[in-house]
Amino acid sequence: MTESPDLAAVHAYLTGLQRRICDALEAADGSARFGSDVWQRAEGGGGDSRVLREGAVFEQAGVGFSEVRGASLPPSATAHRPELAGAPWRALGVSLVVHPRNPYVPTSHANVRYFEAQPPHGEPIWWFGGGFDLTPFYPFDEDVLHWHRTAQAACAPFGADLYPRCKRWCDAYFFLKHRNEARGVGGLFFDDFREGGFDHAFGLMRAVGDAYLHAYLPIVERRKHAPFGEREREFQLYRRGRYVEFNLVWDRGTLFGLQSGGRTEAILMSLPPRVRWEVGYAPAPGSAEARLSEYLQPRDWLGELVKATT
Repeated sequence: MTESPDLAAVHAYLTGLQRRICDALEAADGSARFGSDVWQRAEGGGGDSRVLREGAVFEQAGVGFSEVRGASLPPSATAHRPELAGAPWRALGVSLVVHPRNPYVPTSHANVRYFEAQPPHGEPIWWFGGGFDLTPFYPFDEDVLHWHRTAQAACAPFGADLYPRCKRWCDAYFFLKHRNEARGVGGLFFDDFREGGFDHAFGLMRAVGDAYLHAYLPIVERRKHAPFGEREREFQLYRRGRYVEFNLVWDRGTLFGLQSGGRTEAILMSLPPRVRWEVGYAPAPGSAEARLSEYLQPRDWLGELVKATT
């Protein structure tokens, strides 16, 4: 078991993952291609922000790779680990958000990352984090079931208890406390993960990163040709407002990027290109739009949906 971090291996995996995901999303879209914006950070490091715009299937998709470092961790990174205050740090990761054009295709998000900090005394502290989550506007049970089955399969080699742990962590993290509702139907989330040594923890990050396309693309293929009109589009734009609220109010990654002097355009490329707010909006009772509320509280999706189909 390798205990020493292998940064070259992490870097190679993440840049390869970015390339594979961009290629697969371009193929699924069939029209638009990703543009590449390679940037450097004054304090150290840089990245490659790739964005697909105005595609046939995806209104906007951003897939960013970054490898950045700094002399002192920002407050967002040390709130739960005060012993690392002021420590030099390095972070590598791939983060993506896909905003489809068709309201029947869910928005999706994924992130995998490696973090390392050097406290004033002792050995470097490292960990992995990541996950993926799904945000439908018009949910379908078979899509939610497929998403969570794929998440469970990704975690299975690392112990039967890992999927339930990461699923609960995702439910707790992607929750809009000021709205008392989940951002979507969840998925996986883990952070500060170093269980079993470097090889084991790195293996989990790779499993989650590799599972994203298997989880998302079948849903895209099932829904991308569904007919929709102005009503569905307006509801999609309204619900995208919740996505903006979460990313700007609660997301630790956004706060870390901004507080550490990151590149603002790269940090905020996760936001949807079009969105609307409406004060006091309430969907008509019994409507397809009202049905979404049934999916915005943490639930045992695998248990409930499997039982419902048997």
